[in-house]
Amino acid sequence: MDHSHARAPGIASGAGETPHPLAGVRVLDLSRVLAGPWAGQLLADYGADVLKVERPGAGDDTRTWGPPWWGEGEKRVAAYFICANRGKRSVAIDIASPEGIQQVQALVRDADVLIENYKVGQLARYGLDAASLRAINPRLIYCSITGYGQNGPLSHKAGYDFAIQAEAGLMSITGEKGAEPQKVGVAVTDLMTGVYATTAILAALYERQQTGRGRTIDAALFDVQVAMLANQGSNQLIGNTTPTRMGNAHPNIVPYQVFPTRDGHMVLAVGNDGQFARFCEAAGQGLVSGDARYSTNPARVENRQSLVPMITGWTLQRGTSEWVRVLDSSGVPCSPILDITQVMAHPHVAARGMKLDSSDQSVPPMVANPMLMDGVRPKADLPPPELGAHQATWTGVA
Repeated sequence: MDHSHARAPGIASGAGETPHPLAGVRVLDLSRVLAGPWAGQLLADYGADVLKVERPGAGDDTRTWGPPWWGEGEKRVAAYFICANRGKRSVAIDIASPEGIQQVQALVRDADVLIENYKVGQLARYGLDAASLRAINPRLIYCSITGYGQNGPLSHKAGYDFAIQAEAGLMSITGEKGAEPQKVGVAVTDLMTGVYATTAILAALYERQQTGRGRTIDAALFDVQVAMLANQGSNQLIGNTTPTRMGNAHPNIVPYQVFPTRDGHMVLAVGNDGQFARFCEAAGQGLVSGDARYSTNPARVENRQSLVPMITGWTLQRGTSEWVRVLDSSGVPCSPILDITQVMAHPHVAARGMKLDSSDQSVPPMVANPMLMDGVRPKADLPPPELGAHQATWTGVA
């Protein structure tokens, strides 16, 4: 198999040598939309050679999930696709055809990892399921990402982030008290499933160094969302009560929510009693932190109905920027609420290198990998690919 490819156009690198700890690892990404592609992009950022296998003609569904678009005419692609497919090459294969099945099987012989997100049992019709492909390559790490997993009463259902947020509990605790349940503003279950899948793949790669054998990974959005309930799930199991929507308030910490200011809103995130005492001093209300009703977090949680209106009266006396300045200097966690345009223009985003910009006009701007290795962000070498752009460089696919 020919794995050669041009390094340009590439994504601009920062100072220092870009880390590629997964250099030499070969990944077949048969997934679409977000959870699987997110995992594939993470592996690409860490240096893996990722080949995206797409449907001829249409490709990944998210190529057309626009506007907004990058590029012009027939080559335009949705910004949605751009966010999850950095660092990959693309080939178009009809996996339902005998020729396409043979092509995937040939690619699997030299692959280390395969990621797919087809419905349960769908790839088995074509001999592309985990058992079949690991018989060809026992070292293969085969990661299936589905909505509800490979077994169980809901395993037949298609998985969409919105539906999973509803059915696995997240929407029941998101939104204002007594109001309509709300989903989170990005597909967090998809994204976290991609991250969880990546950790499992990396663990399997590490294990394979000792055993020489791969693993079959069953990653379900439903399972991930249940795990993501975190303290709320634990609250239910241990407290035997049903968590409900509380708007921006926190079930276990007070004050930890949005408060109005003279000119807008701010987040106040007091995490311990010392911070609460410093907040009261900064507000000119130092005696309140000594009141037994409010001096400890359990007491503040118990008495939130009287404390929160009191704090609201304080916060309305100053503007957001003044509160942020005063509380920052006092060591009290506090933040303005920024929109995404403000975030992308923020000097801290620039200082941390969280935007990837290229002098090459054919390379779109992107958000960087959030990790640093020895002070340098891992970056995939290639921008998101055009559909089938690397067909000729992969033996047996052209």
